[in-house]
Amino acid sequence: MRYLLDTNILSEPMKPDPDSSVMRKLSRHRTTLVTASIVWHELNYGCARLPTSKKRSRLEKYLANVVQASIPILAYDERAAAWHAQERARLAAKGMTLSHADGQIAAIACVNKLVLVTRNTKDFGCFTKLKLENWFS
Repeated sequence: MRYLLDTNILSEPMKPDPDSSVMRKLSRHRTTLVTASIVWHELNYGCARLPTSKKRSRLEKYLANVVQASIPILAYDERAAAWHAQERARLAAKGMTLSHADGQIAAIACVNKLVLVTRNTKDFGCFTKLKLENWFS
């Protein structure tokens, strides 16, 4: 394991014209990729909100046959919860309130010593000791 993929990275292959840089890096690093249970929730929630359609069916197949079948999904466990609580308290003392889901994703990446790959690096930049990469060109 080396990279934890955020929702926007795992969604990219399903776009009509996916970013070529993201696609290259997904292929190059395919044996070192994981994601978080929170990302898995976000992907499934987005899919479940779609009306019954070819697009939804295609997305359901992608989630089952590509994401779930080939990318380990890491849980938000007690280590992540403790890290997240400390970071929330630190940031709250500075008057900062962040997305709870983003905090959980950051926690899973940090306690597992993974690089979080996301397009939204500014949403995660305030977390201490969290390594970030943006694979978009």
